[in-house]
Amino acid sequence: MFGEGRLLPNPGPIRALVRNQGKRRTFMFAGVESVPIINEAVAHVFRAIAPDDVQLFPVTVEGDPERYFIVNASRTIDCIDEASCREVHRYGQDDPVPERRGAYRWIYGLRIDPSKTDGARVFRPKRFTTALIVSGEVKDALERVGNLGVGFEHVSAPHSCDGDGLQ
Repeated sequence: MFGEGRLLPNPGPIRALVRNQGKRRTFMFAGVESVPIINEAVAHVFRAIAPDDVQLFPVTVEGDPERYFIVNASRTIDCIDEASCREVHRYGQDDPVPERRGAYRWIYGLRIDPSKTDGARVFRPKRFTTALIVSGEVKDALERVGNLGVGFEHVSAPHSCDGDGLQ
């Protein structure tokens, strides 16, 4: 539910288990890279720059006294620029799951049209909510926090710096 790009009710107490021990990062993904988990410093970035675009839910990380949060991007925006994407794969019309028919299976070289984002600073693209998009301003602030467990890829069409997707 945290990767769907919609406003959510408070889920109550959440616990995250650590699969791979090692140095904790300030920003990481859980559950097939769809659930962003962040520390307090990164949460401050989202609160300061994108308070209307995200929900932050406290999460207890096993064996760690530090405060962590799940980031829920509460907006989904129809902004994919298919013509500028390197490769677009869709589910077939014969897919056994009716709601997937014609939907994006995967996009390589994702590109968005920034003119369609309505000023959002954090969101997920409609029909491809696997991607978490952040503005250049959010990206720069996150990089200043440091020790991120994520990378960024420019996704603004054609190759400008207006939006950066987390990878």
